[in-house]
Formats: sequence, C-alpha cells, structure tokens
Amino acid sequence: MSDAAAEPRNKGPLVFMNYDQDELDRCYDQSNWAPNTAIVHARTEVNCEIARQHLGEPERLSYGPTEIEKLDLFRAEEPNAPTMIYVHGGAWRSGTSRRCHMPAELFVANGINFIALDFINVDEAGGSLFPMIEQTRRAVAWVYKNASSFGADPEKLYVFGHSSGAHLTGNILTTDWPKLHGVPFTILKGGMVTSGMYELAPVRLSARSKYVNFTDQMVEELSSIRHIDRLHCPIVVSYGDQESPEFQRQNIEFAAAVEKAGKPVKLQVAKGYNHFEIAETLANPYGLLGRAALELIRTTR
Repeated sequence: MSDAAAEPRNKGPLVFMNYDQDELDRCYDQSNWAPNTAIVHARTEVNCEIARQHLGEPERLSYGPTEIEKLDLFRAEEPNAPTMIYVHGGAWRSGTSRRCHMPAELFVANGINFIALDFINVDEAGGSLFPMIEQTRRAVAWVYKNASSFGADPEKLYVFGHSSGAHLTGNILTTDWPKLHGVPFTILKGGMVTSGMYELAPVRLSARSKYVNFTDQMVEELSSIRHIDRLHCPIVVSYGDQESPEFQRQNIEFAAAVEKAGKPVKLQVAKGYNHFEIAETLANPYGLLGRAALELIRTTR
C-alpha cells in the first residue's frame, strides 16, 4: 500500500489520520496510483464498441424529466430476466453510460438484462452531490416500476457501481425507498460496490473539495457507512491492491461495518489490479467482478 513513485519530502501538518495535505490529496487522485490510466480508458472505449457490434445499439429510455436522465438497456432474450444496473464513476465529474457497455455481453449471454445509467455530474450540479444521488435513485425506482414493460422481473434487480459510482451505489443501497419513492425497502436483490468511497469526511478534506461544495449535511446524509441500517440485500465489496491506501481503507472499513451490523457482505481483493483495471473484470465470467456478479445473481434470484 505504499506509493513507490513518491519522492522524499518534508511532511507537513497532519490533516487526516497520518496524512498531511499533499498525501491526502494524492490518495484521492487515482492517477497517482495508476500510470496506465490513459491506456485502460482507451481500451475500455474499444471494448464497449465491440460489445455494441455484437449486441446492437441499446434501447435508450427516459427515467426522469431532464435530458440527462436516460438509461441504456440491453435486453436478455429470456422472459422475466434479472437486471443489472451499472452506475458509472468518473470522480463525480465525468463518465457516461456509453462507456459502460463492455460488460453487457456477459450479462445478456447469461440471461440477464444490462442497464447503464446516465445522470448529471457534480460540475453541472453546481458542486452538489445531491442531484446525482437523487437521479440515480430515481432511475432504480423507475426500473423497478417499469421492469415488466421490457420483460424484466422487478423482484430481481441488482446494482453495480465503480469508483465515484460506487459512492452513488452505496447511497442507492441505503435509500429509504418507501419514504422517497413509495416502493419497498427490498426493491434490490443484491449490490456490488467496487473501489468506492463510503465515508465523505476525509474526502471533504482532500483536493476534491475544490469542485465539490461539501457541507455537514452532505457528509452526514451521503456517507453510506453511516446508514447501514437501511441496507436490505447482500452486497459484494471489492478493491484492487494497487489502489491508493485511502481507497483500500474505505472499502475494507465499509465491508467490516456491514459485517458488524449483521448484514450479508463479501469482501474481495483484486491482486495486482489498480483502480481502473479492476472495472474491466466485470466483463469476464472468470474475472473477479464478473464471477462475483454471476454468483450473486445465481444465489439470490
């Protein structure tokens, strides 16, 4: 969990745990820990295009009133199929549903609908994370209410999120569904969060506060580790051992907190994978995430 590329320097005042400001900022910027970031992103673009060539273009459906509130649907051939909903990452600032199509082929081939969400980013939302949370929750509720319209079983919904998408997914999994959307607490059958953030207090202290207008309310309400009592389905938590120490800690402590609360959780470590590489394994039935996703759906459907 060390940053071998870091040069010796004088340590400044501590701002969180044993981190000074520079160290904490580095821990919440994954480019410092993944020198092949550009290569992985380019490879993802190519593999998403290959998936579309094999499956055809997805159906584009609206789940909310604004232009960005749309989802991409790849249908399985089987009736009453389970559905996996993918929430993309991108430091809350970037990413699109179209860059999440690579795993679609795995799910469709196994009789599972695959949905990738689009939603507002934090810059467009004026520095607030609340609109992102609201839109992604609305998307999941929409899928539950409209599943039968595209041949899906509403009682077999699953959600996956990577990076900042895992932060959003943590909040989706701990939603007060009856209060906010008038649907049961149990609308999700299972969830997967990969390389995410579940406690925003240290993130607020990092350089991410330059573009996220963190408030006490935001940190309290959108730190999913503080709302595990609202978690009502099994989850899988994963991270790569080449990620920054903070991202590793966040995932380890979230899984431990869920286990302590008596909720079903499985913690996975991707040996030799960095923050961006681990997401690619969702498209492989023998990869860490692909295998875990199929097992989660098989054992809970």
